[in-house]
Amino acid sequence: MTIVDGMRVLSAARTVVDLARTVPFEEAVVIGDAAMHSYRLTTEDLLEALDRWPRRPGAAKARRAIAFMDARSESPGESRSRVRMHLVGLPEPELQHVIADAQGNFIARVDFALPEFGIVGEFDGRAKYTRLLRPHTTPARAVYEEKLREDALRARTLQVLRWTWPDLNPFHPTATRWRNAITRATR
Repeated sequence: MTIVDGMRVLSAARTVVDLARTVPFEEAVVIGDAAMHSYRLTTEDLLEALDRWPRRPGAAKARRAIAFMDARSESPGESRSRVRMHLVGLPEPELQHVIADAQGNFIARVDFALPEFGIVGEFDGRAKYTRLLRPHTTPARAVYEEKLREDALRARTLQVLRWTWPDLNPFHPTATRWRNAITRATR
């Protein structure tokens, strides 16, 4: 328990654990990733909260979700993508992977990467191109900047995969694009 505005409330860790015990895996991961990112919770914090009540129903389910949660997921779309990739058996990607040029200069940070295959992935929500995330630019400028960024990634001979909310359900076409990119990389 913690006190907020004079009221006793559950801690963020306890809230995540209780939800992870009761909601489906994907929802638990989205909630947990966001809480870990926003409140700087660690896997250890969540496991400690879970271990305080080890006999509660859903503890094993929560433990599985907690093991998968990752503070590096920066949006629900990224978290859902990661779950979908896992469920269809794709290799586990590196999250928020930094790409640099030959001199070590920063080019980009990508949502997902399979460096061993030279593949990067980007989940694109609409906010990425609006003033919500880029308050001092126009949507047209945001699209142009994203195009230049992708050109720089491709110049590093990386395959760039992009998908949006509708591509998460069903995910199989997106998974096929990942598998095709892996196949191309291994030729």
